[in-house]
Amino acid sequence: MIGYYIHHHGSGHLNRAISICPRLRRPVTALTSLHIPRPHPFANVVALPRDDAGTRPVNPTANGALHWVPHNDEGLMTRMALIAQWIETARPAAVVVDVSVEVALVVRLLGVPLIVMAMPGERTDGPHALVHQIADHIIAAWPRELHEPEWLRAYAAKTSYVGGLSRFEHREVLHPVQDRAASVLLVLGGAGGCDFDQATVEATAAQIPEITWKTLGLRGGPRTADPWPDICAADVVITHAGQSCVADVATARRPAVVLPQSRPYREQDVTAEMLRRHRLAVVADGRPDYRAWRCLIAQARGSDPNRWHQWQTTGAAARAAEAIETTVSKHARANVR
Repeated sequence: MIGYYIHHHGSGHLNRAISICPRLRRPVTALTSLHIPRPHPFANVVALPRDDAGTRPVNPTANGALHWVPHNDEGLMTRMALIAQWIETARPAAVVVDVSVEVALVVRLLGVPLIVMAMPGERTDGPHALVHQIADHIIAAWPRELHEPEWLRAYAAKTSYVGGLSRFEHREVLHPVQDRAASVLLVLGGAGGCDFDQATVEATAAQIPEITWKTLGLRGGPRTADPWPDICAADVVITHAGQSCVADVATARRPAVVLPQSRPYREQDVTAEMLRRHRLAVVADGRPDYRAWRCLIAQARGSDPNRWHQWQTTGAAARAAEAIETTVSKHARANVR
């Protein structure tokens, strides 16, 4: 049995787990505060209470040593106890943590082999340094050739850069209709939140009527459980720089305009800079007006979407699964007496 902790912010962490877990040779138990609809690839799901329901968290960083451990939070106490109880009962061969410094510490303190998912950005603070140090293996969901951050180089021997992880890796790539009257733009939002919404897009679209604008996942707009056909059908995709969305667009090989959103540790800014530097997408800062949008769209349409192969989405989930299985096997052999 392998445990897999899935952070509850947004949907990207869950999508990564859904990509990786079917390729593991052992059954997987998901531990998360998210609702996971069926069908899913997990043998079991341990439902954890949220740890951020308190209105006035007290000393949540433990004087700067950790990220989120507020005093006397009932949800925090219960979720950590449930994780420890599950480990005691299930005796997992390893646990993957995506992402939480505190959960990783609990896992490692109980003597369980630990695999952590690295996140892009400036992860040089003490808690991140600690979790990367204690991890038995680290998985980074982007290509090493495009970005090897300084803070990960010290752990190069135990880090697998697997490429972008998309749940659509094995879906057929559908090509847009050729010679249609108007170009089709798809604006992708995300469960993690964006600073542009349906009303913003509609106001912009009214000023650029020669283009058909569609949206998915924005506040006040339509949503779908399967955005793949819409991504493939778009002449240009406008997206934030979240890892799952970027990997999905890369898998579909669609021209893109990327608007990085504000996230802790400059996570999306660093991802967007990778894309800009290697000319995989057009990157825009701030909120472009309609005149800037015309220029950005034209740049994206003139780009070569085949450059997305550099994001290495093909085989990424299998590479991540193999890194996990190899770590499990290594520590299983080490414990044989």
